[in-house]
Amino acid sequence: MTDKHLPGSEHPKRHWLWGGMAAAMTAILAACGVAPSSPPPATGSPGAGTSRSSSATSARAYRQDAARHLYAQNAQRIYKGPLPPMLYAVGVLEVNLDRKGNVRSLNWMRAPRHAPEVIREIERTVRAAAPYPAPERVQDRLVWTDTWLWDRTGMFQLDTLTEGQRDGG
Repeated sequence: MTDKHLPGSEHPKRHWLWGGMAAAMTAILAACGVAPSSPPPATGSPGAGTSRSSSATSARAYRQDAARHLYAQNAQRIYKGPLPPMLYAVGVLEVNLDRKGNVRSLNWMRAPRHAPEVIREIERTVRAAAPYPAPERVQDRLVWTDTWLWDRTGMFQLDTLTEGQRDGG
């Protein structure tokens, strides 16, 4: 049995090689022309969320510092713009912090029980963002309470820094 080649081609396998190389080069050149997107800056003043201490004098004032810190730690997970009319989950979480900004305990005031995976993820996110800015002007410990607004995509906003919600109509 003889090895037959296609007419006009001495090495038929090389067509696949050249075609593959051309496709790879096209993909590489296309990728070079696309700049990676960078996450938007954290909400608030420059450097917000990166401070190691807070000058807040009350738990209510501290909410802004804690929320900015959490946003800075999770920039890629923050829902940009007004939230959709129907949210997947809404929860109110109380976070007990010590003077150094470490999480002492979590207490759900209103847990999204229909979505236990969201409860677990919020708790994981809060703990992973610690330590929070140290509350310098708080005597012993601080209780920070915020409402979590959770979209079906897994992205979220905190009520403290929310951009609102779109109309349902």
